[in-house]
Amino acid sequence: MWKEENNKLYRKLVFRDFSEAFAFMTRVAMIAEKTNHHPLWTNVYNQVEIWLSTHDAGDVVTDKDRKLAEKIDQLI
Repeated sequence: MWKEENNKLYRKLVFRDFSEAFAFMTRVAMIAEKTNHHPLWTNVYNQVEIWLSTHDAGDVVTDKDRKLAEKIDQLI
């Protein structure tokens, strides 16, 4: 579930292992590259944390972030 906090959309995901987490990040990376909208994220073993905001709009949440969040949700 995405949370809007500190002018960012945030979500933490937990996978079975590192391979699943990394595969998920690879799929997200492909979408991010196509949409030219790249997340701030971290990965530690089986956990991925994602923060979305639009830098060009002053680091706030925009429709661009919400659309990317929806596409990410479709991968889960």
